[in-house]
Amino acid sequence: MSKKVRVRFAPSPTGPLHIGGVRTALFNYLFAKKHNGDFVLRIEDTDQNRYVEGAEDYIVKSLNWCGIPFDEGPGKNEKFGPYRQSERKHLYKQYADQLIAEGKAYYAFDTSEELDAHRKQHESEGKTFIYNWHNREKGRLVNSLVLSEEETQAKIDAGDDYVVRFKMLDTKNEGAHGIISTTDMIRGHVSFKKEVLDDKVLFKSDGMPTYHLANIVDDHLMGITHVIRGEEWLPSVPLHIALYQALGWKAPEFAHLPLILKPTGKGKLSKRDGDKLGFPVFPLAWTDPETKEVSIGYKEEGYFPEAVVNFLAFLGWNPGTEQEIFSLNELVNAFDLSKVNKAGARFDPDKTKWFNHHYMQQQLDLELAKEFQAKNILLKDIDVNYIALVVGLIKERATFVSDFWELSHFFFVSPTDYDESASKKAIKDDTADVLNKVIELIKSTEDFTVEHLQTNINGWITDNGIGFGKVMMPLRLALVGALQGPDVFDIMFLIGKAETVKRITALVKTI
Repeated sequence: MSKKVRVRFAPSPTGPLHIGGVRTALFNYLFAKKHNGDFVLRIEDTDQNRYVEGAEDYIVKSLNWCGIPFDEGPGKNEKFGPYRQSERKHLYKQYADQLIAEGKAYYAFDTSEELDAHRKQHESEGKTFIYNWHNREKGRLVNSLVLSEEETQAKIDAGDDYVVRFKMLDTKNEGAHGIISTTDMIRGHVSFKKEVLDDKVLFKSDGMPTYHLANIVDDHLMGITHVIRGEEWLPSVPLHIALYQALGWKAPEFAHLPLILKPTGKGKLSKRDGDKLGFPVFPLAWTDPETKEVSIGYKEEGYFPEAVVNFLAFLGWNPGTEQEIFSLNELVNAFDLSKVNKAGARFDPDKTKWFNHHYMQQQLDLELAKEFQAKNILLKDIDVNYIALVVGLIKERATFVSDFWELSHFFFVSPTDYDESASKKAIKDDTADVLNKVIELIKSTEDFTVEHLQTNINGWITDNGIGFGKVMMPLRLALVGALQGPDVFDIMFLIGKAETVKRITALVKTI
């Protein structure tokens, strides 16, 4: 690639960023970094009616939390700014005017009511109304192709509402057989017949462009070399290519990513699926400014950003090897658009947890302990270094920090009752005598370490020919309140001699 790679992520600030959008941003980021290029954030807010307060800030925070920050964007390294389309609207009209002057676009004055009447008439005849080459000059539609220049200008001067439509097919020069084709970096050769496409609206009399014109102009002016976006934009490719051609510009390379599918594999993943099945679909928590409804995010649910990035990378991309765990740098090195699938990628909530469990094991015990302590008021006065020792013993069985209390509460508070089924299994007629002997052994162990405890108690069991379960099960029950937890000697060491004796004595009193 001789020209410096420049890609853009261009979300609309109409609400929280769905993980499908995060995946698009991630693939753009990976492609840019793989080729030493630039990752640009552009806010496409031309539709002011759908603008949601706080959405832009949410998008920026989400990208930063995921560890895929933009190189250029609003308020950052604004080489080609501004990066909000609402602040660039002065740029678009000149290109709409250029297309009109060159006969490649035209003014259309049809009202919403008139267009609706045309649609209903076509439906009554079993047809679909398309505003394009076959009807735009037949007199039933009101546009500058059928009006004189004077009539057209008079309508504009009178303040009549209008739109500027792109002349998709010029039948005088192309006949009815124009073809637009390109090579998509993921889907290969794609082609479209111009005759079945409508004359899209590019510009409105309120001074705002539609997405299509603004998108093309901004990509050109910002030097975007590759457009990597979701497959829902694939039908827009012929219009965008035709616009590039009409304006005399070189089109960027296109790559359309596969959909992220529901866990069932059927249909596009939505917030409703997350609500129904109990998993997030947003990177961060979002509070709807109108309804005040709170949607949980991956961060608040306890996922590590590295895990989110890792599982998102595998939604549609495959490295072609057995490796599944990738750091961000490894993803950059391995990423290749040719290895992105055409077919939709099924979202697997259990797999996301698998990734998070892996990254849990990579975290520093002390950092996890700080988070654990911050989330549990019962730990506020406990030495964080002690909590870190506990975390080191139980994190292998955890997926989230929120799992820690259930796995470790007995390190911090004595059991107040004992699991009924565990008690029936662990307690026998001579259990009290056995535990009293264990108490003696513990009291006599001066160097109270895991190694010495293990040597003394296991040695006594072996010397006396007692089954290990006969001792270890009631011992665990006394320490934990159930038959669960890490090695009993680790538990005894951490809670200390006095607490260990106290707990065993408490169980003996209940027998």
